[in-house]
Amino acid sequence: MESKRQQRINKLLYEDLSILFQRDFPHLGLGSMISVTKVVVTPDLSIAKVYLSLFPVKNKATVLEHIKKHTSEVRGKLGQRIRHQLRLVPELYFYIDDSLDYIENIENLLKET
Repeated sequence: MESKRQQRINKLLYEDLSILFQRDFPHLGLGSMISVTKVVVTPDLSIAKVYLSLFPVKNKATVLEHIKKHTSEVRGKLGQRIRHQLRLVPELYFYIDDSLDYIENIENLLKET
């Protein structure tokens, strides 16, 4: 169960990272659109797991590796945006959110039967 503080930090990071990927780092997607779908912060607020949706991409792993190479840049810009709300900027770990692919696969299976 997340505390109220964790929920507020999750929302803050979600909004700011969404803006950063759309405005400041569109080139990190290598031609694809990057959407932040979820952010989960640990109870000590030191680590943030960021789930990304990439569209349209054939090789999501390549794009994710490119984003991971530029994590320090993203974290630096994030720190500039949230410097008045948080003392320390959490470490960012990026993951691919494949829930949309999973839903699409289930819909296709249901249509076949």
